[in-house]
Amino acid sequence: MGPGPAAVGASSITEPSALGPAATRAGAVTEPPVPAPADISTGTTSDTGPRQPLPVPPPAADGAWSADPYSLALGSGRGPLFLRRADGWLLPLDVERWCAEADAADLEVLRRCEGAVLDVGCGPGRLVAALSGQGRRALGIDVSEAAVARTLRLGAPALRRSVFDPLPGEGRWGTALLIDGNIGIGGDPAALLARTGRLLAPGGLLIAETVPDLDLDERVRVHVTDARGATGTAFPWARLGTPALLRYAEHAGWHAVARWTAGGRSFAALRSGPPTSAPSSR
Repeated sequence: MGPGPAAVGASSITEPSALGPAATRAGAVTEPPVPAPADISTGTTSDTGPRQPLPVPPPAADGAWSADPYSLALGSGRGPLFLRRADGWLLPLDVERWCAEADAADLEVLRRCEGAVLDVGCGPGRLVAALSGQGRRALGIDVSEAAVARTLRLGAPALRRSVFDPLPGEGRWGTALLIDGNIGIGGDPAALLARTGRLLAPGGLLIAETVPDLDLDERVRVHVTDARGATGTAFPWARLGTPALLRYAEHAGWHAVARWTAGGRSFAALRSGPPTSAPSSR
């Protein structure tokens, strides 16, 4: 059950070196010992891949996730917390689940991962911690200082970075995760898919969580708010159902290798390049 290495076997992926615990001091994070790819400062991959410019990143939204009320919610491990659109519509954020241990649906995602795993928008770190606890190579990245600090306290490696920043091991990761709605990062799914593809090794795997049971393609500006009405900075965000994600993926040269639901949540696994077999579903 699960996609398996359709395009490349596990032995054919050049993985980043083992990631050790990261340390933080006065808000600065020490990077785990991941070998830096060639020409990372100019936005190119390792010498084994084509040299192309990185996509232009969407406007930075670091302040939205680094300031209260998001930081306060992560500090306490409790909500309520919401994404709020300009028209007043609220999307509840599942802070308690994010701050708990990985559940059965999460573990199914992790079971499907291949090689070294980059958790994009790792939040308080439950997935990185679970992978590290299994002895697997993983790194979390997040723009929130509170999220990275909580991940580090779990003994899992994490860096305070945007996915559009230069990152360790570019072009060498076996799997990238966009879980808990993180397919919405930057409000531009096409740019995010392009960037994620450059982080992965050739034939690498992307696992994304989508909005269940909807063919939704929504790109809006939102801000984080809590029950008291405290708000963070507005930023662009996207929400996608699986059909919309697959349309973006096909246009960008990805193909689906699996689709499944678990715990009322919806997931899709994508791989770059032409398909070698029909997608599985469950």
